Amino acid sequence: MPASRTTGWLYKPAPEIIIPMLTFTITHQDHCRRLESYLRTLMPTSPFGYARKLIKNGAAKCNGTIVTPDTLLVNHDTVTLKESGATAGYINPTRPVLDILFEDGLIMIVNKPAGLPMHRTAECEENLVDVGQGYMIQRETSCKLYPVNRLDRGTSGAVILAKSSSSAGIYGRQVKDTGLDKLYLALVWGTPEEHGVITEPLDEKESETRYRTLLAGENCSLLAVTPISGRMHQIRRHLAAVGHPIIGDKRYSGGDIPELSGFALHSFRTSLILAEAGKLTVSAPVSDELLNLCELRGIGRDILLETLYRMV
Repeated sequence: MPASRTTGWLYKPAPEIIIPMLTFTITHQDHCRRLESYLRTLMPTSPFGYARKLIKNGAAKCNGTIVTPDTLLVNHDTVTLKESGATAGYINPTRPVLDILFEDGLIMIVNKPAGLPMHRTAECEENLVDVGQGYMIQRETSCKLYPVNRLDRGTSGAVILAKSSSSAGIYGRQVKDTGLDKLYLALVWGTPEEHGVITEPLDEKESETRYRTLLAGENCSLLAVTPISGRMHQIRRHLAAVGHPIIGDKRYSGGDIPELSGFALHSFRTSLILAEAGKLTVSAPVSDELLNLCELRGIGRDILLETLYRMV
């Protein structure tokens, strides 16, 4: 702007205000995780609605853009938080013992590790319900946890825990009536067809499992598997029946793999209808164990993570 002819005043632009930001780079541990879940993992002691408030106010961004609580994070994304004394104080470098993918007043969806049973099956044995209950006590959240659905001990991934018996009843009926629209990842021996439907009866009942091949490795394949019916050990039994057992599943001809705490089956994606907010879809990041095994068998980590993101 030119100087004024009457006063000689020269316009000077206001100095740029630099807002201090906290910056975090997403790794495979949070690949395909919802942003709200990531922030609550980052700030486990923050008040229940704190992460959602940061997102709503634009104080949390991903790759410099405005986001929502359901924004999915990808490996190498950059998450920034507007720095404040409160936010910095809530950040904890240690991840919580319970990997919570979603939580509201009625339920939690958690990422269960392979090898951890849902319930206590022996004296003093660690199990998901007890671990979750202990974490709730530590966090001073008053509730008793009830499994809504179940995963086998050797299976990892998304599973639902209700915070009361009434919530367990509500969502248990949904599981029974409509299912959860679940998608599993299975690393199996051999090379199946590109797509397949397995309809072999189980326990003298009609059963159906659908799969498609995502990636091929050395004498193995990574499958996306959808169980249409809900028989016990259905995916494991069906894949073994067609000659492609899940790697590490000793019970159904998958062999013993010392690198695995369980076997190579992961509950990756779960969809359900929330009582108040409508449809929710949650993805559970894949464990180091399974990623490392895939790499060992010739399936590269980068292409695997890219494939998973395209699926969701």
